[in-house]
Amino acid sequence: MPEPSVIPEQGWHCGHTMYRFRREAISGPLSKTCQDQFRTALDPESGEAPERLAAYWTSGHRADFAVMSMDPDPAKVDAVHQKIMAPPLGQFVEATWSFVSVSEISEYVPSLEQYRDRLIASGAEPDSPTLAAKMNAYERRLPMMREQRLQPEFPDWPSACFYPMNKKRAVGANWFNEPFSKRNAMMAEHAQSGMAFAGKVSQLITVGVGLDDWEWMVTLWGRNPQYLKDIVYKMRFDEASAKYGEFGPFYVGYKATADEITQHCRLAH
Repeated sequence: MPEPSVIPEQGWHCGHTMYRFRREAISGPLSKTCQDQFRTALDPESGEAPERLAAYWTSGHRADFAVMSMDPDPAKVDAVHQKIMAPPLGQFVEATWSFVSVSEISEYVPSLEQYRDRLIASGAEPDSPTLAAKMNAYERRLPMMREQRLQPEFPDWPSACFYPMNKKRAVGANWFNEPFSKRNAMMAEHAQSGMAFAGKVSQLITVGVGLDDWEWMVTLWGRNPQYLKDIVYKMRFDEASAKYGEFGPFYVGYKATADEITQHCRLAH
């Protein structure tokens, strides 16, 4: 049996937390002590920071800012939240929503053999140079794809959106009663829609099954917020979403430092 551990055998812990400043408790700009605390908590270069850490000011009334962090150690992920909520800053901040998940390699990421079968099913000749070239390219790309799913780099892009989702268990639309072959085909269609946004949108799916109320968390980073709207709209027409998708609250944010967040929220000196 494996040794007991909080470190996943595969993948990293992931945390998304939305916050609002409790302006009813704030009589003016945050004190220098509070601003320094906030700055330290959101510093990705800090020696205590998790492997991945990013913050965003958010649009709309439900939150003022969002924090996303990832690390093999769940204590490092949660420590960011604890640093924000510790005195004295914590009395002026309220967490309004959060999601706990882990990264994984989806069962729908095709193996080399499955990818070859897909190409042939879509019309490629089994012994053609074109198929061989595509297979070679996929073989080179596959290790990077796996690493990006398990230990992703956060792109330094200006906009992002976050939302949880489930797959339906409704009569006539129960995702978990469908055979793997059908689910795999639907997810292949879904992936094809996303490929149209390569270089414009970067996606990370983390898993909340057994850890939170929703089954998956979707993080989309965009070079421009328009691309976030466009990709979500396009993918809604795929059967995997149109028939089987259930979606939670959407949050949209814009990458920012701690100082930029307090300035945007009119709480800096």
